Amino acid sequence: MKINEIFKSIQGETSYAGLPCAFIRVTGCNLRCSYCDTTYAYDEGNEMSLSTILECIARFKTKIVCVTGGEPLSNNDTPFLLEALLNKNYTVLVETNGSYDIRTIPQKAIKIMDIKCPDSNMSHLMNWQNIDYLAKLDEVKFVLSSRNDYDWTKAVIQKYNLPKIARVLVGTAFGKISPKTVVQWILEDNLDVRFQLQLHKYIWEPQTRGV
Repeated sequence: MKINEIFKSIQGETSYAGLPCAFIRVTGCNLRCSYCDTTYAYDEGNEMSLSTILECIARFKTKIVCVTGGEPLSNNDTPFLLEALLNKNYTVLVETNGSYDIRTIPQKAIKIMDIKCPDSNMSHLMNWQNIDYLAKLDEVKFVLSSRNDYDWTKAVIQKYNLPKIARVLVGTAFGKISPKTVVQWILEDNLDVRFQLQLHKYIWEPQTRGV
């Protein structure tokens, strides 16, 4: 399968933020979000065998592996990779953009699913049926760029009663809106969510790759 990069870092987002993690970035994505920070993963990458990928990950000696992109589900071989990682007893996180059917993800993997807000310009491509396939340990992620995105997010959370279904994460598109402002809105509305920052962008330069 075509892989953009494999590296070891800390998990910068999700409920696993701050923990050492190995990352497998799969090449290819069907969406073009307005704030995308990994455009280099649209096409760049090298073909790698499953055994080679597993050997690379084993050298990092981490307990957590995050399969991300691009969009990992754009590659038909990704479910086989996920199964192989689970068979090695890794905690496997799968970051997916919400447009593909997440039932292709093995049950024991933890789904980190985006729900694309209007300012991403991709919310019309959401597969809303995916909400029915989430489990309690899975996570849904909203990335906000504006007050409009926040109000829309709040309405979606209430419509689907998302905190009863999965963990709900709210973050900001880097440089688009003040994290302090969003936190104030969350507190004012007593929204049942976890606010998150992209930790890696505060530790390293925001455009740094492979961290």
